[in-house]
Amino acid sequence: MRTTRLSLLALAATAALAGCSGAAPAPADGEAARPTRMFGQIAFHGCTLDGGNAATRVEAQCAVLQVPENPEAPDGRKIGLNIAWLPADSNDGGTADPVFFLAGGPGQAATELAAQINAGLREVRRQRDIVLVDQRGTGKSNPLTCTDANGEAMELDALTAPDDAALDAYVGRCLAGLEGRADPRFYTTANAIRDLDTVRAALGAEQVNLVGGSYGTRVAQQYAMAYPQHTRSIVLDGVAPNDLVVGGEFAHTFEDALSLQSKQCAQDATCRDRFPTDLQAQLRGVLSTLQTTPAPVTYRDPTTGAQRDGVVTPDTVTGLAFLFSYAPQTASLLPLILDEAAQGRYGPLMSLSQLMYSNVGGQMTRGMQWSVICAEDAGRYREDGRVADTILGPGVARMFFGACRTWPTGTPPANHTAALQSDVPALLMSGELDPVTPPAYAERVLAGLPNGRHLVFKGQGHGTFALGCAPKLLAQFIESTDAKALDATCLDAMRPVPPFTSFNGWSP
Repeated sequence: MRTTRLSLLALAATAALAGCSGAAPAPADGEAARPTRMFGQIAFHGCTLDGGNAATRVEAQCAVLQVPENPEAPDGRKIGLNIAWLPADSNDGGTADPVFFLAGGPGQAATELAAQINAGLREVRRQRDIVLVDQRGTGKSNPLTCTDANGEAMELDALTAPDDAALDAYVGRCLAGLEGRADPRFYTTANAIRDLDTVRAALGAEQVNLVGGSYGTRVAQQYAMAYPQHTRSIVLDGVAPNDLVVGGEFAHTFEDALSLQSKQCAQDATCRDRFPTDLQAQLRGVLSTLQTTPAPVTYRDPTTGAQRDGVVTPDTVTGLAFLFSYAPQTASLLPLILDEAAQGRYGPLMSLSQLMYSNVGGQMTRGMQWSVICAEDAGRYREDGRVADTILGPGVARMFFGACRTWPTGTPPANHTAALQSDVPALLMSGELDPVTPPAYAERVLAGLPNGRHLVFKGQGHGTFALGCAPKLLAQFIESTDAKALDATCLDAMRPVPPFTSFNGWSP
């Protein structure tokens, strides 16, 4: 039986960025006197998007736009779309074609990533307004959160793994909490792109530029298919093809990422001497030991520093390894952590595991994620016989789709898996070591985009739009809409992050 760490791993696996939490959008009722700025037909008020500390606060303009929950019943229940506008820096105001950022997941809220977006699109923002729309079911757009009768968030038992009956019961409680407030069948990608176009029209923009990350690249592709006349350009970072079964290939893509990390170590003499066993064999060795005997451990709580007792299981290790693989800065710690574990020293592994899961756990709106994947992916998933030989095995996908037994599902358009075939100017970006959306996915999408170009960031992981000179390249592309003319030689300066050879860091 797998622990709930696997459940959290499945929830986090499609995250595009390490999002912030705690966005504070439109003013409260008592603040109606605050100045109003009009953008098209939408009245915005000043707000602060708060990522939890001063360094991640972004001053913005916020508004709520009402849309039908069911587009086929315009007179039925309405939901409020939470919108944040980051005005262009130019004294003359932004151009007529703003940039919409589309968050990942599915389940992330764009406004909760404001600090990262503002940093990555800082060059773009010199001339263009940035618009963040919390996709329906996320953030403050009628979020499909699982709450109890008092409105408190419910989570699965943190100590034991739910069997099918327990998970079904949990899903039932989530649905009961949504009764009278939301119908999960209508929180799909197709309805999300209708919402985006409603916002575009209300802003008075004839065309928009789309920047999507991870699952947001699916949203961007499907918007460009449905509304080509309103799509000026698209940027796809961590590309998910329309026909990809989100969550269905994690075991294989993670295995490939580990293999690439091992090759990098083998090419560096210091790393090769310090860690002669390749990363996959190292990981399998630790897992084999723990499979026989889970390890009791005393470790320091990463947030309080207090000593705590716990038990390290195989799922603790695979979950941490998978989450670490998203970024080279954390992946560089993995050989050292596994080497410590192989010597029976599990404290650092357990502390880092607790830290990673506490950061990831609140970043996805669970119900919205289910609404998307149950309608659009679960029915297409077929278990690959080769998955049994991978480190993650079949458990991640089974857990990822487990709620779909009982979660109400909408019906996606018949063409929702069709490849985007378009002349739209497109810039595609991938991290070489991405464990969930590898560069091969972008190459598949690029085949249908004659005005597209694919940039691969050497030694990088999932989410690249804010790295190195990428912000400058994004601004140049959105200005010119000519990806092929970009001088991307600045990316050659990027180097892989070498593995830590001790807790003091890597060798110079």
